[in-house]
Amino acid sequence: MTSRSDIGFAKTARVSGGLAILLQVAGGEAAGLGDLDPEGIVGRAAGVAKFTGKALKSLDVLAPHGAPADRIVVLGLGEADRLTAHDWLKAGGAAAAKIGRAEKVAIYLDAPGVTLTARNAADFALGMQLGAYSFDTYKTKKADDDEAKNGKNVKVTIVTAAAAAAKKANDVSDAVAAGVILARNLVNEPANVLGPVEFADKAKALEKLGVEVDILTEREMKKLGMAALLGVAQGSVRPPRLAVMQWKGGREKDRPIAFIGKGVVFDTGGISIKPAAGMEDMKGDMGGAAAVIGLMHTLAARKAKANVVGILGLVENMPDGNAQRPGDIVKSMSGQTIEVINTDAEGRLVLCDALWYCNETFKPQFMVNLATLTGAIMVALGSHHAGLFSNDDTLAARLTAAGLVTSERLWRMPLGREYDKMIDSKFADMKNTGGRYAGSITAAQFLQRFVKDTPWAHLDIAGTAMGSPTDEINRSWGSGFGVRLLDELVRANYEG
Repeated sequence: MTSRSDIGFAKTARVSGGLAILLQVAGGEAAGLGDLDPEGIVGRAAGVAKFTGKALKSLDVLAPHGAPADRIVVLGLGEADRLTAHDWLKAGGAAAAKIGRAEKVAIYLDAPGVTLTARNAADFALGMQLGAYSFDTYKTKKADDDEAKNGKNVKVTIVTAAAAAAKKANDVSDAVAAGVILARNLVNEPANVLGPVEFADKAKALEKLGVEVDILTEREMKKLGMAALLGVAQGSVRPPRLAVMQWKGGREKDRPIAFIGKGVVFDTGGISIKPAAGMEDMKGDMGGAAAVIGLMHTLAARKAKANVVGILGLVENMPDGNAQRPGDIVKSMSGQTIEVINTDAEGRLVLCDALWYCNETFKPQFMVNLATLTGAIMVALGSHHAGLFSNDDTLAARLTAAGLVTSERLWRMPLGREYDKMIDSKFADMKNTGGRYAGSITAAQFLQRFVKDTPWAHLDIAGTAMGSPTDEINRSWGSGFGVRLLDELVRANYEG
């Protein structure tokens, strides 16, 4: 599934063979040369190659005669006074890409000119884990390099004076890595393997970390009046599920915070069927639910001091003889009626019942829902920002700030009465689409009708959860977008 390194920290390292990776800031000197370069070969090679330590540029040389390592890589960090948490993540991902066939790796972090913290070291290690990820479960033949790496773990020693503190900080980073990798695995899984029931089983598995999990069946949801969610599922032979996860790490008196994910495990569009080209990507239409379960894994694994609810609406949208039709009218759990104009605008039907259930059951401080909801958000923002819609400026500002720290960036989009009128229906309280224009906004307006006055944010992650541009820490089709973002939101604002 992923080539994971055995990463440890030490103040010093005894190098005997293998790979040594040295870091260097722009215009500075490489870390830890010492005995690794007794003849000054690395310095001369840098001059010939005009290597100056620019960010993520590298110099790869065979170790000189007498050196304890077999191979030396110098990796540039860029300007020392401009290094951010995300720069350390990217540097770790770049280092992971340089490992190749090496079985032993020593990485020297204390580059001259850099004031390194334990968090920087842990971020570097996190970047290595995320950068090494690959989803190859169903490949029976692997490339030579992959065979060399996948058969065994690579032993990595990160050398830094802050080793003791870095080990402690890395416990948190390991939890984050596990959550992101869980989310990526789920998005990458084919839909014939991962249905609503199987996804619910993944949520149930979090009980081993101390998460309380309840799985609502079709019968239970029918009793609750979740006809909007159930209408989406009725064309599939695979039954829907609502997974309800609770992490109780805060004080008993504290109201929880809540995250809700759209989990359409495959979306054909239903009767309003999608074009065939690219439909295979709709196995990733559960990217919002993947992010929420990944977040809950992370929070539980690092023992977050907060009370958190995670809810997954899990369905499959198929076009059989029992499928929902355009023009059908359904009653949501809230009692509000919905005219289904387009069965491919199904995610909001799933989320509206999940949001109402969450609000009524848990009375949370706020709710954040994540969904690969609209193609329109990709027209507006491409794949470098997710759309942010919110009825609360404080929550929106905190989400935006968390996005800047993690580089899982958000861009706030408008809400307003003029857009809300676009989803009024002649025959019901509302319709499930307002037409072509402002499609991502009218989808958000629809969801807002189910949150009452509770602070709420909707993240439209259609452009960022799957098929987004790859970089040093993500070479996967499924990115796991949202796990690091929301973990940072919780860590910075809602713990303690």
